Amino acid sequence: MTDPRYLAVKLLDKTFSGGSYSNLQLDSGLKNSDLDDRGKKLCSAIYYGVIERKLTLDHIIGGLSSRPIDKLDSIVLNILRCGVYQTMYMDSVPDNAAVNESVTLTKKFRKASASGMVNAVLRSFIRGGKEIKLPKEAVKAASVKYSAPVELVKSLTDDYGREAAECFLAASLEKSVTYLRRNPIRCTEEEFLAALGGIKAEKLADCCYTAESGDVTATEAFKKGYFHVQGLASQLCCQALAPAEEDRVLDICAAPGGKTFTMAELMNGRGEIYAFDLHEKRAELIRRGAERLGLTNIKAAAGDAAKFDPDMPEFTKILCDVPCSGLGVIGSKPEIKYKSIADFTGLPDIQYKIVRNALNYLKAGGTLVYSTCTVRRAENEEVCERLLRDCSELEAAELPQLMGESFGTMATLMPPKFGSGFFIAKFRKK
Repeated sequence: MTDPRYLAVKLLDKTFSGGSYSNLQLDSGLKNSDLDDRGKKLCSAIYYGVIERKLTLDHIIGGLSSRPIDKLDSIVLNILRCGVYQTMYMDSVPDNAAVNESVTLTKKFRKASASGMVNAVLRSFIRGGKEIKLPKEAVKAASVKYSAPVELVKSLTDDYGREAAECFLAASLEKSVTYLRRNPIRCTEEEFLAALGGIKAEKLADCCYTAESGDVTATEAFKKGYFHVQGLASQLCCQALAPAEEDRVLDICAAPGGKTFTMAELMNGRGEIYAFDLHEKRAELIRRGAERLGLTNIKAAAGDAAKFDPDMPEFTKILCDVPCSGLGVIGSKPEIKYKSIADFTGLPDIQYKIVRNALNYLKAGGTLVYSTCTVRRAENEEVCERLLRDCSELEAAELPQLMGESFGTMATLMPPKFGSGFFIAKFRKK
């Protein structure tokens, strides 16, 4: 049987060198392995944990290794990261086991010459009381403490202040929560809970539940279309648009379809929803999801959100959940936080172009919700303010209360209360 630690190191080496999404990399690795459930859980915990705490781990290793981090062999470095992570953050793994298994890995990867160094670094860390010596400068200290690049810490601090920035980063390191959206068209609450089998779910809001760990997609409830997996903030975004049975709704950047499905359910399966995404393959994801959930009021197709289509009808309500940096979801996709802020420079113009095009389809008196899963003001408030300056036919509209809080016309939702970082703004066409 595959060694879960071996697989974790192998996948980490691919992830850090190739830059692919962690969830796709891990899913593929586990699928092609012969690990049992226990082994998969250990591999997943180490893999995600190392990505999440990478800068903290590298700071520790850099202080103990005689060789600079950037001079270490990538496999050896990932073995060290996994070893330090287990000793520092996994109470279920004894220190000796973490050290011994890490030394064994050097031999399995044919890096036996590094076994002494790996042993020395890990035992030195344990003997030193597992202390993390933080830099004196506040921004660098926060970078090490929360495993966030210095430029990300500065960006968040500029937008929200030091305290709020650190609260956000701290929350991103907490265990992520799985949220489910019950399909009221298919089942009652009693039927939904019973069909989850051994997985317990707790009601958080109307049709919204948190679920204990487990493969929810393997349950009878999932197969029967009783729910779909969707973050709390995304569900609230749909409620902010508040589509009703008589509406014709446009979801302009819809795949993989979670918000489309929630809106269709809020409409009791009536009215019409046009759901578009750039590629046909992603539009097919929406169709398959709608079929499983029994939602017949959804029309999914491929389409470019930034280009006007004169054959499209007018819509009473439009959701613009635009492409973004994704910094709000670093709790579940930690690799995103290591991207350079410079990579996001062009996003506000793309976002603005999409929402301006969407306005061409909005009926007079209709409402539009602009949303992102990031917390960068440049992609959120600044895009919306530009929109209001340039479009005299548009006015800001009041958002409903979200989880008991009032936000006015724009809402920046923060974890842990709202699950992840998210932005919602509402507009009305005069």
